[in-house]
Amino acid sequence: MNSLDPKKWAHQLLDVLTSLKLTILCLAMLIVLVVACTLAQVQLGTWGAVEIYMRSWLVWVDLPGGERHVPVMPGGALVGLVLAANLLVAQLRRLELSWKKVGLWITHAGLILLVAGEFVSAAFQVEHQLVFEEGQTVGYVEHRQQQELAIVDASDPAVDDVHAIPQGVLGRRSEIPLAGTPITLRVHGYFRNAQLRNRGPADPPAPATAGIGPMVTALELPVESRDDRMNTVAAWVEPVAAGRSLGVWMVSNALSAPQAFTWEGRSYQLLMRPAREYLGYSMTLKKFSHDRYPGTEIPKNFSSLVRLQDKGRGEDRDVLIYMNQPLRYRGKTFYQASFGKGDTLSILQVVENPGWLMPYASTVLVTVGLLVHFAISLRRSMKRRDAGAAATPKQPQTQGA
Repeated sequence: MNSLDPKKWAHQLLDVLTSLKLTILCLAMLIVLVVACTLAQVQLGTWGAVEIYMRSWLVWVDLPGGERHVPVMPGGALVGLVLAANLLVAQLRRLELSWKKVGLWITHAGLILLVAGEFVSAAFQVEHQLVFEEGQTVGYVEHRQQQELAIVDASDPAVDDVHAIPQGVLGRRSEIPLAGTPITLRVHGYFRNAQLRNRGPADPPAPATAGIGPMVTALELPVESRDDRMNTVAAWVEPVAAGRSLGVWMVSNALSAPQAFTWEGRSYQLLMRPAREYLGYSMTLKKFSHDRYPGTEIPKNFSSLVRLQDKGRGEDRDVLIYMNQPLRYRGKTFYQASFGKGDTLSILQVVENPGWLMPYASTVLVTVGLLVHFAISLRRSMKRRDAGAAATPKQPQTQGA
């Protein structure tokens, strides 16, 4: 047969893809990645380590003395994809389609579902935070790692008209029209992370011409990936209305107060804040409790008593959220995460993951599959034993005198 025969190559490829050695190699690589990811959390934080090691196709490192990046090992996404393909093709090619193999079919389906669940989580899981104080009502959650530029028309004391621009748009577009207003924003500069300090006599001219910007110097920094560190986003924007410039303003989440300007009697504010997602319902923190073990300062339990109000669904009830007891509502899960301000402020971690049930379903399938396979194997073994006992001739018995 010709060495370039496509059928031969396809057969060899299937042999490799369904190899048990490939399965063991993938499992070993996952162990290495888990160990490396765990150790990297010291420097990168949980979110950064997971993104680099577990949810990437390749793990890259920086060469010393330069800006070159080289791959050193496959990432969790690539290993998981190969493992899923290995299990799926091996199941279709090698497992006999019969009742005596149904346990193995169920077990393989559970393993494939487990890998698929991680891909769904990596692609669609979104994490936010809900921060509120006792007595405060909030109808939105915030993205801790993403900022947005908010332009607020505060002319009406009863309601604010807010236009939010994601920080990524600031880095891609030079002009951003605000729908429903005569204002267009011109972006003169944008740093994903920066250090702000008072301007010195040796500093270059300031890009800003209005507000606090002319007195501040911003130095660009590498982007932070640690969970316990925040990026200081800085941008220089120029509102333009009817062809007239309203000044170049610096906005940053490091500034404690918004920048303000007026146009035709209307008051506007510019501020950089965590990106918000509005819920369509509200939650009020009625009481936060921080319980300690008697006679010690060791935390025993954190809990938030919240009032959930959703007019669209007729919901108006109190919910207690505490450790290991989250609230699941309308596709989001609210976990008790942290607290502050003398135990009067509560921080809830809000997770939206459409694949959150897949690991549970996978565990059930694998368990059921192994039990079924064990039961079938045990039944066959008992049948063989009974058949062997029936085929053995009985020895004649002798009676003594």
